[in-house]
Formats: sequence, C-alpha cells, structure tokens
Amino acid sequence: MSRICDLTGKSAMKGNSVSHSNKKTKRWFNANIQTKTFFVPEENREIKMKVTASAMRTIDKKGVYACIKEAREKGFLNK
Repeated sequence: MSRICDLTGKSAMKGNSVSHSNKKTKRWFNANIQTKTFFVPEENREIKMKVTASAMRTIDKKGVYACIKEAREKGFLNK
C-alpha cells in the first residue's frame, strides 16, 4: 500500500534527523494520510480515498466534486 494522497499526490520524502551535536542521520517524513469515504452528490455514490489532512481541508473549502475533478485533470485520480 503506497502512502500517496489520491487528490494532491503528496508522498513521503527523505531528510535528516539532526542531533544537538549536529550529527545527521537519514529519516523519512511521511505525509499525514487518512483513509476516508466521501459522498459525491453529483455522482450519487460514495468514494473511498486515501487523502492527506491538508486535502481534507481543501475538500471542506471547495467541495468534494471540484477536488475530484481537479485530481482527474492532473492525473492523480483515475476513477
């Protein structure tokens, strides 16, 4: 199961953990991905997606259908 947001395409990225002595070790910064079911009234059905917390805020602002439409145009969502 890949940890990639269905709407925005956000995924994990690499970086460094930096200690007090400035010693660096590699680590992962994971996206805050949640599995959530959304009801789309325009299509009269429910869609289950893996989305980030920031994408959920965007859905609250723009609406589900508008976000899905944008994701399909960008190629993140195939459904």
